[in-house]
Amino acid sequence: MTDSDEEGRLSDKTRIRRGGIAPAREKQAFRRRLLAWYDRNGRDLPWRRATDPYRILVSEIMLQQTQVDRVLPKYREWLERFPSLEALAARPVREAVETWYPLGYNIRPRRLHSIAREAVARYGGRLPSDEQTLLSFKGIGPYTAGAIRSFAFGQRAAILDTNIARVLFRVFVGEGDPKRRHLRRHLWDLSRAVLPRARVFDFNQALMDFGAMVCPARKPQCATCPMRRSCAAVK
Repeated sequence: MTDSDEEGRLSDKTRIRRGGIAPAREKQAFRRRLLAWYDRNGRDLPWRRATDPYRILVSEIMLQQTQVDRVLPKYREWLERFPSLEALAARPVREAVETWYPLGYNIRPRRLHSIAREAVARYGGRLPSDEQTLLSFKGIGPYTAGAIRSFAFGQRAAILDTNIARVLFRVFVGEGDPKRRHLRRHLWDLSRAVLPRARVFDFNQALMDFGAMVCPARKPQCATCPMRRSCAAVK
């Protein structure tokens, strides 16, 4: 079935939601409720107290397809052994892979090592802050680039990972297949549209916590969810 065939089977409500971004009042209410929830329930994680772009990069790569409780001890161990991009670049990639164990997906430490060597060779051992240069590193995609810009450099940058996509899809869309390419693009647009002017760091962290703690893939906490009255998925 083509995208156009699927579109014809969807409700008018869903087509309207796909065709445009949510009204201003819905975006404002979402921001307000999300940040209020985060102020009460946000997790205290070590990388949230970091401003070093390298530490942000390490945490984001480690958290790809790995739960927070498994990342925490390895994050500390990694930084003790490789405290900077220069320290990582100076060691053989084999050491990076060995230190990574048992997180799995061993392409990730190899990518980190490659990023470190490129940063040392081309940027004086620092990660750049602009989106296009970050995206030029193999292993840094749109989400990771946005996370580094938002969390390390304080820029107004949107992010979209699996958890965030699920939250935005359920709250603002509610029907259809979120894995479809055109709907994924729409969710990126939503992520940019709901991003506030202030408290960008907190807002993006809140999106991730909310997706993990209140709106997981299985058994979402709908009864206590602050978005329940406006959530498209439960209407």
